[in-house]
Amino acid sequence: MSIVVQEVTKLYGTQKALDNVSFEVKTGEIVAFLGPNGAGKSTMMKIITGFIPATSGSVKVNGTEVSSDNTEIRKRIGYLPENNPLYPEMYVKEYLAFAASVYKLGKTAGKKINNMIELTGLAPEVKKKIGALSKGYRQRVGLAQALIHDPDVLILDEATSGLDPNQIIEIRNLIKEAGKEKTVMLSTHIMQEAEAVCGRIIIIDKGVIVADEKKSNIYSKIGRQKQIIKAGFDKEITNTELLSIPGVVNASLTDQGLWLLEAEGDEDIRPAVFSFAVKNNLTVLSLQKEESNLEEVFRHLTGG
Repeated sequence: MSIVVQEVTKLYGTQKALDNVSFEVKTGEIVAFLGPNGAGKSTMMKIITGFIPATSGSVKVNGTEVSSDNTEIRKRIGYLPENNPLYPEMYVKEYLAFAASVYKLGKTAGKKINNMIELTGLAPEVKKKIGALSKGYRQRVGLAQALIHDPDVLILDEATSGLDPNQIIEIRNLIKEAGKEKTVMLSTHIMQEAEAVCGRIIIIDKGVIVADEKKSNIYSKIGRQKQIIKAGFDKEITNTELLSIPGVVNASLTDQGLWLLEAEGDEDIRPAVFSFAVKNNLTVLSLQKEESNLEEVFRHLTGG
């Protein structure tokens, strides 16, 4: 196992941020670590990376106890914290050279820096200071520093926070690419991101693990599921218009420009969607019944 967490508890004074948390992550997995604000996600990630100690319990990365050898652990982990701390006055390449020196990459530093610039798509902005970059490119710089020492484990805390839809897709692709060879834990508030990138879902609430399942099994955690239809049309249409379709209780637009239509009950609403399209002179470009709704599972398990 790349990451083994056993009975970890973390106290801040009398407040219990983590309560007897245990899980394991295998080499090559991309795991979503989900939970409401204050659930303990960032605390758990900081403990895994050795930034803060657990009050009790054990965390091992590649067989090494985190609390016993933090320097060795940090060589094996790439970490992108939620606030992505960077030096805005430094140039992109200068900052990556600094990161390489921290990890003592020596003669390999130049090659690693160039590889990271190519992998993260930083080449167009490489001559700029970090403070002049867009949020998307700053996130790429953060990912580059997290990957530059070729870690076995990648810990990403809200890696796509504040990005526009195009930037989110680009960062997702980077995470998928990294996940081919590394163990990745991804904390996110975006359910679509977890579904798109991760093969396994861990949900934490009030410091306690409430679900730990493969993505394909996570939906069994609720007894009732809304019917989800993914639809694409040839023209723009509004949320209000789609809610006029009989049975549809919610309509939301995805990053890909498709509509997710939620309906109560078991009756297939696709015929009603076709009828709606005909009445409104729309062409249905795609219409697919979705088996899953991670957002509903999340709300059900966390009391949202």
